[in-house]
Amino acid sequence: MKDAFGLPQSLLVLGGTSEIALATARRLIARRTRTVWLAGRPTPALDEAAAHLRSLGARVHTVAFDALDPESHEAVLGKIFAEGDVDMVLLAFGVLGDQAQDERQPVNAVRVAQTNYTGAVSAGLVCAGALQAQGHGSLVVLSSVAGERARRANFIYGSSKAGLDTFTQGLGDALYGTGVHVMVVRPGFVRSRMTAGLPEAPLATTPEAVATAIELGLRRRSETVWVPGALRVVMAALRHLPRGIFRRLPV
Repeated sequence: MKDAFGLPQSLLVLGGTSEIALATARRLIARRTRTVWLAGRPTPALDEAAAHLRSLGARVHTVAFDALDPESHEAVLGKIFAEGDVDMVLLAFGVLGDQAQDERQPVNAVRVAQTNYTGAVSAGLVCAGALQAQGHGSLVVLSSVAGERARRANFIYGSSKAGLDTFTQGLGDALYGTGVHVMVVRPGFVRSRMTAGLPEAPLATTPEAVATAIELGLRRRSETVWVPGALRVVMAALRHLPRGIFRRLPV
């Protein structure tokens, strides 16, 4: 169960090597979290992440999970929930893709969409059903400001995040009043392995800053979290720009 401040004692991470997810896990372990499941493809990186979190005092289990295999999600994730209540699920998997290459090779674009959206829909619904069955818990989904408006530079990735964001909002409405808290997190440009080598955007942030915002959102039972918060205003303005003006912006 969560503590008096709304923070989880048990955490399931979908995308167990995500830098944002691991920063969040470290922050929560420093507060109250004692049990962590890291779900992801079996790799040395997943094992190293688990070992690191164990060194912080948590009981950590690794689980083989593939976002691109939705037929396996119910069985894989069901086994975790069968072992006991899960206070928080952090859906953190996703790929950025290569916009220029993916435009030339549509199969690659489809893989981005299947990972970021289709896989998330499947895993999100499985976890939402399990959280509803136990009567409590939070589902936190990492979206992106890229989903707020299509940009020439990354519209394939952005469209997948737009779908994920809309899905998460609708799921939150569907679960309202059930005891399950759904929170969508919209970071801007995050300095991480995923964005290494890319030009840094204004209002760039870090995995640690996103983790801090997630903790605050849990305490407040927020439904939407922007990181940094100033992006809420920036994106509100960009959303309403006429298309002819928007397409001439260097974004």
